[in-house]
Amino acid sequence: MDTSAQLYESEATGWKRGLYEDVKGTFRAPFVNWIFRTAMANEPALLRYAWGQVNPVFGTRAFGEFATAYRDEILSVDTEFDLPSYRRETLGVRPPEYRELRGQLATFDVVAPRLLVLFELMDRALHDEPVGVEPDESRSATEPLPSWLDRGRGAPPTMVGADDVPDQLDDTLDSLRRYHGLDDSLPSIYRCLAQWPEYLSTAWRDLEPVLESEAFADARAGGDERVGAFVDATPYRPRLDSETLRKLGFESESIEGMQSLFAGFNDDPVRSVVATLPVWAATVDAGGERTLH
Repeated sequence: MDTSAQLYESEATGWKRGLYEDVKGTFRAPFVNWIFRTAMANEPALLRYAWGQVNPVFGTRAFGEFATAYRDEILSVDTEFDLPSYRRETLGVRPPEYRELRGQLATFDVVAPRLLVLFELMDRALHDEPVGVEPDESRSATEPLPSWLDRGRGAPPTMVGADDVPDQLDDTLDSLRRYHGLDDSLPSIYRCLAQWPEYLSTAWRDLEPVLESEAFADARAGGDERVGAFVDATPYRPRLDSETLRKLGFESESIEGMQSLFAGFNDDPVRSVVATLPVWAATVDAGGERTLH
């Protein structure tokens, strides 16, 4: 699979544009994540089938309970640390810039639990590993996700180009790469936050000891356990194993490419980046609910 290829929303037409709209509606986010754009560019028919298999998982109240509990688990680090909180005046930015920063971080906060479940669910199902082995039999397992949860609280992320990152962020980004175990690549969240260099450098200076702590390691482990438990308990069991896909006419090369794509995302450093998203959002009071009443 060519991971440099992407089909952007502005280029998508027909059913592909419709699927993108469905992804945005289901994820309650104003943009389509890179993994969908790459899968669409490489294997559109396989993505269409796979999305139809996993889509129902994200539309239940049980998913809402998981998403809010996951956020609360990650932010439980605030019992050990006072997480930094930045008002606009502290950062020295104009009101529109601060509003945009908060909106874009809210979007990343919305998609974090959804992406982690997507990665785990797709990785397991594509490799014929257990999904829904202990299906939740409560009402919330199939009850609709509350319409208000995470709805309309984000802004479409914008990002600096890979060659346009401000020089003043060199040390900050090098430190972030070391923390996540990244090579020279720069995840979307940091290309986004590079638009506000003063915020990014200040926040990372304050957050580094928090995210390097044993308390955050424990919070992240607890979050990972919640992801696994949710996938174990889903009442929907996507048929994405190799045998089924071959019977549907998909070639081995296509199947293996999709397997590799999601296996790569369902591991560090990607998971470590996603786990920090609720923390970044909390620094500007852009986080979502931590319980579902």
